[in-house]
Amino acid sequence: MPTPTKGPRLGGSPAHERMLLNNMASQLFEHKSITTTVTKAKRLRPVAERLITFAKRGDLAARRRVLGQIADKSIVHELFTSIAPAVAERPGGYTRITKIGPRKGDNAPMAVIELVLEAYSPKQATVKEAEAATAAAAPKAEESQDTGSKDAESTEETPAAEPDVTTESDSEDEMAEAESAEEKSEDK
Repeated sequence: MPTPTKGPRLGGSPAHERMLLNNMASQLFEHKSITTTVTKAKRLRPVAERLITFAKRGDLAARRRVLGQIADKSIVHELFTSIAPAVAERPGGYTRITKIGPRKGDNAPMAVIELVLEAYSPKQATVKEAEAATAAAAPKAEESQDTGSKDAESTEETPAAEPDVTTESDSEDEMAEAESAEEKSEDK
């Protein structure tokens, strides 16, 4: 169960706040995007994401729990038949909050909260991380090649991107040298 928020409520009582958030969630599911204040959007996010998680389960008990919060059966039907399959692969983060600036009348900070219905690909996240790591490592590799290979370039041409290849006999020789160095240090 989520921890209660500190500070003033959005409505007059806890029941009024629950009703307010449930109505906003139903409007979010109906229209896929709503404009509200930043505070209400931040308070709506966990409510909406919890209802979507129930919809992803898809069983009768989950449908009845959602119907306990959202009274309109057509919106619950849309949640279970169109929204839940669209976010079935997504592990979380079904909503997105975008701040849009102050409201004209009272200067309240406004935001758009919308459902994230784009296709989720876990490979894209790992590919982006790998590309970022490669890009970060590339300048370091170029610097080490530039400093170490200036002397080699003056004497003869060397290929730019030749990987270091070690054979099994090289690695065995290195291991034997390391063991003999350890033995010598232990003898002293």
